[in-house]
Amino acid sequence: MPEDYEERLTEMFPGVYKLLRICGLDAYDHALSKLERNIQRDRDDVEHLAHSVPLDLKILRNRYEKELRWQLGTLSART
Repeated sequence: MPEDYEERLTEMFPGVYKLLRICGLDAYDHALSKLERNIQRDRDDVEHLAHSVPLDLKILRNRYEKELRWQLGTLSART
């Protein structure tokens, strides 16, 4: 997971549950969280995410370099 993902979590159903808070990753953190395993299903998920949510590649690359690169290596030349 990206280092600072907890700061960017979004509550999914605010006020619906009294004792439960359900939060989700933002699109960039979701995509980056798929990089470590990097199986075909993960690549397909990221491709679907990129088509359904307009991802800014500068934001994605900056988060990768700041929060994950030291753990995973370098992004491929295709990005």
